[in-house]
Amino acid sequence: MTITELREKRARLWNTMEGFLDTHRNDMGVLKAEDDATYSNMEGELDSLTNEIHRMERREVHEKELNKAVNTPIVTTPVDNKPERTGRASDEYREDFQNHLRGRAQVHNVLSEGTDADGGFLVPTEFETSIVSALEEENIIRSLAKVITTQHERKIPIATGHSVAQWAVENAAYTESNPTFGQKQLDAFKLTDLCRVSTELLQDSAFDIEDYLMKEFARAFGIAEEEAFCVGTGTNQPTGIFTAKGGEVGVTAAGATAITADEVISLVYSLKSPYRRNAKFLMNDSTVAILRKLKDNNGVYLWQPSVQAGQPDKLLGYDLYTTPYAPVATTNSLPIAFGDFSNYWIGDRGSRTVQRLNELYATNGQIGYVSTERVDGKVILTEGIKLLQMKKS
Repeated sequence: MTITELREKRARLWNTMEGFLDTHRNDMGVLKAEDDATYSNMEGELDSLTNEIHRMERREVHEKELNKAVNTPIVTTPVDNKPERTGRASDEYREDFQNHLRGRAQVHNVLSEGTDADGGFLVPTEFETSIVSALEEENIIRSLAKVITTQHERKIPIATGHSVAQWAVENAAYTESNPTFGQKQLDAFKLTDLCRVSTELLQDSAFDIEDYLMKEFARAFGIAEEEAFCVGTGTNQPTGIFTAKGGEVGVTAAGATAITADEVISLVYSLKSPYRRNAKFLMNDSTVAILRKLKDNNGVYLWQPSVQAGQPDKLLGYDLYTTPYAPVATTNSLPIAFGDFSNYWIGDRGSRTVQRLNELYATNGQIGYVSTERVDGKVILTEGIKLLQMKKS
């Protein structure tokens, strides 16, 4: 059965389940024991279909990657129509950078154009673009937030109080209104990763050192960034969304570990309507497991499965995203964020660098590579992201 057929089957089952509830509830609004057992079986089938769809989606991604052509045959007379590229985008810079990674002599002697103050070399433009793309695949926050590139500290003005219009009689004096302003600052916190590669592997021309480093640094940076963007303290790292300095608490749950449907609905409406237009849910998978069992006052599940590949599931009609670094639902934690996440700003400072360490691991027959980036992130408008807080002990 194809993935499309599975989605269609799941959608038909979902409609059947809703119709079953409408026609089998008794005067008390509940199901009989045998009907409840039937409905539970349908729920189990729905979960099985959802898991199989997710498995096939992952398989499609892997197959697509494996089926990529390793080269492209020339079918016409080659014509050099490429625009001239200079600086870190040039072929000469890229070739010298690859030679630098392998410890070979520079051919064009152009790396001085990208020398970093710490002794490393700025990565070529294409290399850096690949890292950023990989970060977006690993890091859900980057895909939802507003990302900017800065060359220095970025001070962002914020209106903390607005002017108020007053009714006045004719010829009367105007009543003054004093709007107030504040500001938030995006800094640059240093994030580093160090990889070691054996000299034998570097001497193997078949080993693509550039591709390996790109993927390894992207994976490591993506994990560290995602965790900081969620629960970072703001001290020597970005400030997380799920923290006291992140979004605003919109609802406090009555339980220390349990979440009710009414509390989720209240969280949605604690957010001002202009922000709800682009609002999304963000939480841990363990919290999703809790919410999937919740129903509204009509007995309809709040969670709605996605029927289209690549699209998120829905909760109360809003897209639902997950991250493993959101807090779990425990005493006094902040397990759910709901809002317009473009109010979370990520500031990338300058370009990433890679430095080759020739001597540090020489006795082990290895070469070290250090990659560095500077980044900050914080909620700029706290009223644009609301949090659900669990009951305090």
